[in-house]
Amino acid sequence: MCSAEGTPPVPDATGLELTAHELRDRHAESIIGTDFAHGRATLIADPAHILEVVGGLKEKGYTFLASLHGVDYYPDEPRLGIIYEMMNTTEVDRISVKARVSTEDARIATVTELFPGAEFPEREVFDMFGVVFEGHPDLRRILMPEDFTGFPQRRDFPTGGEPVLFTFNEEDSYGKWQ
Repeated sequence: MCSAEGTPPVPDATGLELTAHELRDRHAESIIGTDFAHGRATLIADPAHILEVVGGLKEKGYTFLASLHGVDYYPDEPRLGIIYEMMNTTEVDRISVKARVSTEDARIATVTELFPGAEFPEREVFDMFGVVFEGHPDLRRILMPEDFTGFPQRRDFPTGGEPVLFTFNEEDSYGKWQ
């Protein structure tokens, strides 16, 4: 552990590489790469092996899933990212795991068996980005109506919406109110 004064502890670059090596020893294709930038340690995982990576980190002491969220890397492919922020509460150590899936096949295994608290964040990522978490116990929309079409957090989602009636445009929109 090597962090600047006043920042949350994370594994240093060497510690990150050692962690990646340990996970690769268990499952050779599980870790695609590592990134250590701005004091943030990130493992880049193959989506097909996300359970092995997150499970391996849990065994290593990262027993708290602090956050699970989605990202859209439009126009890059694979476009959709799922980021798991994990914490070792004993050593107060943080690490991120990033997996990316394409919009054509936006599927990844659920981690709710390992972290039951992932149920609602996974539903939110499904609702906002359209990532299907295979094996999820209750995968349905959580924020948008069930009949809503599309995924509002994707960068190609149309912005705008229904016109709002103000007094300056009421005659042009709906006619004069009386």
